[in-house]
Amino acid sequence: MTDCKNEIINSVLNKTPTREAMKANCTWPGLIKAYKEWLPVNKETPIVTLQEGATPLIELKAIEAIIGNGVKVHAKYDGLNPTGSFKDRGMTLAISKAKEEKCEAVICASTGNTSASAAAYARRAGMRAFVVIPDGYVAQGKLAQALVYGAEVLAIRGNFDRALDIVQEIANKYPVTLVNSVNPFRLHGQKTAAFEIIESLGEAPDWLCIPMGNAGNISAYWMGFNEYFQARKSTKLPQMMGFQARGSAPLVFNKTIKDPKTIATAIRIGNPVNKEKAFIAKEKSNGSFLDVTDEEIVNAYKLLGKEEGIFCEPASAASVAGLLKRKEEIPSNATIVCVLTGNGLKDPDCAIKNNDAAFYSDLDPDINKIANIMGL
Repeated sequence: MTDCKNEIINSVLNKTPTREAMKANCTWPGLIKAYKEWLPVNKETPIVTLQEGATPLIELKAIEAIIGNGVKVHAKYDGLNPTGSFKDRGMTLAISKAKEEKCEAVICASTGNTSASAAAYARRAGMRAFVVIPDGYVAQGKLAQALVYGAEVLAIRGNFDRALDIVQEIANKYPVTLVNSVNPFRLHGQKTAAFEIIESLGEAPDWLCIPMGNAGNISAYWMGFNEYFQARKSTKLPQMMGFQARGSAPLVFNKTIKDPKTIATAIRIGNPVNKEKAFIAKEKSNGSFLDVTDEEIVNAYKLLGKEEGIFCEPASAASVAGLLKRKEEIPSNATIVCVLTGNGLKDPDCAIKNNDAAFYSDLDPDINKIANIMGL
């Protein structure tokens, strides 16, 4: 609390809030105000925000113990954004710029997280939100969000890639704004996560491990790391380590996957629109891409929950699964950040089906019997 008070005093003396004060949750205004000098906004840009950003960087001590060799591992837990995923970082800017252009409706294709975020921010801005989803392939938690936020949901027969084709064509023909990651403002908003990592660590990490679906996030992180490096806010750039589910790994195998399959629905995408940007990030950073199995994803998902106390959605766990798969390649004393893109509450069915918890049901409400089960 003392640090918070000191930052408020400094903010008053400087006549402007410092980022440190904002991140101490004293005056945090959301990404656009916090990073306005780094974003394509101006005085006329109306700011549509839910105070997204400033998500925690959490040390993963159980993962560190598995890897050893003095390696430090942190999770950038973007599942603590307002709608529960990293999409909010890009959506605050995309919707704000759409409102600046007097847009009245937005549209997106989604495996779930984008639809939730687009609906929340669009409705906050007073716009209609249309979301096109692959019928039967969106986790219930995400679909529930889109509905509660007031989206107009169109479920199609087909996969995400077909849904994206449809919304791109509609946006080209009709007066609606597309807010998928082909929208450049999305990536500018998402790059702020890289800024936050550098500000938290005091330097860029050695490795950035990240799940890849449509490949917008890895592209955005690379943009952010480069901008802070060029501004001398860091002295190095991380290696970008991207991970995909084996049944949905077009970037790993360098080919379109016509029928992608994986338990990690958020990255069930067979033809990423940002693939060229992702390949550039890999090449320029001397990074690499690797596939992980659904079993490896689930194991990492359970490990994060029961050992680290972090409940993320399955796609998020791909970053940790990939890191563990590459543990023999990690340099001693390296600093690594694993991006956790979404909250576990997005996909409750997965949690119920994949856990190692003891669950006792239909018990008599008897103290002695319950204590006996507890081993007391």
